[in-house]
Amino acid sequence: MRYLFCALLLALPAQADDLPGYLPEFRPRAEAAGIAPATLDAVLPELDWLADTVRLDRNQSEFTRTIWEYLDLAVSEDRVRNGRAALAANAAALDAIEARFGVEKEIVAAIWGLESSFGAFMGDTSTLDAVATLAADGRRRDFFEAQLLAALTILEAGDVTADAMRGSWAGAMGHTQFMPSSFLDHAVDFDGDGRRDVWGDDPVDALASTAAYLAFHGWETGQPWGMEVTLPEGFDYSEASSLVTKTPAEWTALGVQPVAGGTLPSETPISIRVPAGRAGAAFATWPNFMVLERYNTADAYVIGVGHLADRLAGGGPIQSGWPRGDRALGFDERVEMQRLLAAAGFDPEKFDGLVGPLTLNAIRRWQASEGLVPDGYMPPQMLERLRGG
Repeated sequence: MRYLFCALLLALPAQADDLPGYLPEFRPRAEAAGIAPATLDAVLPELDWLADTVRLDRNQSEFTRTIWEYLDLAVSEDRVRNGRAALAANAAALDAIEARFGVEKEIVAAIWGLESSFGAFMGDTSTLDAVATLAADGRRRDFFEAQLLAALTILEAGDVTADAMRGSWAGAMGHTQFMPSSFLDHAVDFDGDGRRDVWGDDPVDALASTAAYLAFHGWETGQPWGMEVTLPEGFDYSEASSLVTKTPAEWTALGVQPVAGGTLPSETPISIRVPAGRAGAAFATWPNFMVLERYNTADAYVIGVGHLADRLAGGGPIQSGWPRGDRALGFDERVEMQRLLAAAGFDPEKFDGLVGPLTLNAIRRWQASEGLVPDGYMPPQMLERLRGG
């Protein structure tokens, strides 16, 4: 799900090739970081500038789906069916990975499904070309230069050849789309063949590496990522926030109930999230939700992974409806919203078009001041009201 190409982007003018100016500056830093001159001699002259990668990187924030559009694709019936087949085909390996790292096999398989459709679409862009291009472009030079150094280190370790190191346009690699630096920190040789191979036909090293990554970041075995819940009449939506936690018993006392029945498990403090406001599904989320955010920070992605994992384990679809008549705000609209909130006295502190906890809190405070339900949801018609329309 990380490398969606768009014909409109590919029709934009090509960006200038910055590699000839960048690579001579980069080489001394690479040697100082321990990359062998022979490696640099072999790799640097072969690097190609990828104008399409630059266009995608500069424009990706413009592409927005509503959460229900995202989930329709991420947890489609085809993906659930393919995921159950992938679980069965890799049952012994996934059981062994779960036993070693304590991360449920359905979660690992769900990440595999969202990242590469269970290995069907891993991307065919040279990782070295992609990260070198983005480092040379300069918009996020420090990050992508670190990825280029990591990719060169991977080459020197012998885990993969330069030709086989391929993945998405932004440098994510293999079955579960590891960035090179994450590969260095967390990839494992689970099958014991002497290489950490996340690219090959056998996905076992990639799946084990994903489990190792989640375990390192605090995955709690046996704890849910989240679950769909019903909220009572009169629920205070200002408390439906990642910034508000209560024990399951406290939420139960307020009338929060699992849609599937039973009780909210564990004594760990949890949050309530309403990604489409009061008109959509509500989720109770455990600390494992934040662990999944280490893989991808978008709430829609985390809910997609969690819900797909539940479906792979035999669970049913999300029961609540969605406000399907709404569309998502575009990037420029989100920036405008943040600026209007600040002008109205509800400063989100950033005008970056990213709707995180600070922006959600600002929306809620503005909604409350207008006598609206403070659910943090801002569809186009709500933006029009904020504009004074």
